[in-house]
Amino acid sequence: MAKLGVSERLACRVLGQHRSTQRKVPVGRADEAGLTADIIELATRYGRYGYRRITALLQASGWVVNVKRVERIWRREGLKVPSKQPKKGRLWFNGGSCLRLRPEHPNHVWSYNFVEDRTHNGRKFRMLNVIDEFTRECLAIRIDRKLNSTAVIDVLTDLFVLRGVPSHIRSDNGPEFIAKAVRDWITAVGARTAFIAPGSPWENGYCESFNSKLRDELLDGEIFYSLAEARIVIEDWRRHYNTERPHSALGYKPPAPAVIVPQVPPTSNAPNRPTMH
Repeated sequence: MAKLGVSERLACRVLGQHRSTQRKVPVGRADEAGLTADIIELATRYGRYGYRRITALLQASGWVVNVKRVERIWRREGLKVPSKQPKKGRLWFNGGSCLRLRPEHPNHVWSYNFVEDRTHNGRKFRMLNVIDEFTRECLAIRIDRKLNSTAVIDVLTDLFVLRGVPSHIRSDNGPEFIAKAVRDWITAVGARTAFIAPGSPWENGYCESFNSKLRDELLDGEIFYSLAEARIVIEDWRRHYNTERPHSALGYKPPAPAVIVPQVPPTSNAPNRPTMH
């Protein structure tokens, strides 16, 4: 304006720009610094989470924020999820049992599988992971140096007592799962087995997906100095996965969020009544 000698009114009219933009100094939101700090803290703690999952965690902790604002801050701060390995094959669409037997309600289809890792001294240990395919909840992770068909029956027995017997139990064709003792016992309690085709891990897609998250978000970044440490750390992650971790397939809600029912103390005028749980 000074160079051409024109008024502010004329310059703004020619440019199609409101005059207030020449006088109003942009002011950031009062909570911008706090929100940015929380986003960076969550991104540091959960290095494999993207901004959508971070948004769900922020909302769960009390922030009133949408995904667009988190994405803007995310990009401004240069945050990103490290690149993953290339995808391997198709997970659902190869004629597998994930299409033939879809979970329709909780306790309809459970699936289980093994994952291996090592402690710091190089010794292997195994994890038996059991999930409910409908809710995506991890029901149990059994950890030991060796796990056989007896351990499978032991884990399932505890879960059947706590949660009831599912309609189907899906697994691969590992010797621990197709052992006659396991098959006979599952049939005896009223469930049905659903074995995937040999060499077709995508048919056990729900459990394979869970196993990849376990490895990507925990096992690849942890050094376990003992089996006891591994049990504690992995069980803590399992609880976080069930109660806090946003799951994209569930609308970024955790599979089994913790529910706290507040108890209202009785008033002085009301008679004492037993508390119902």
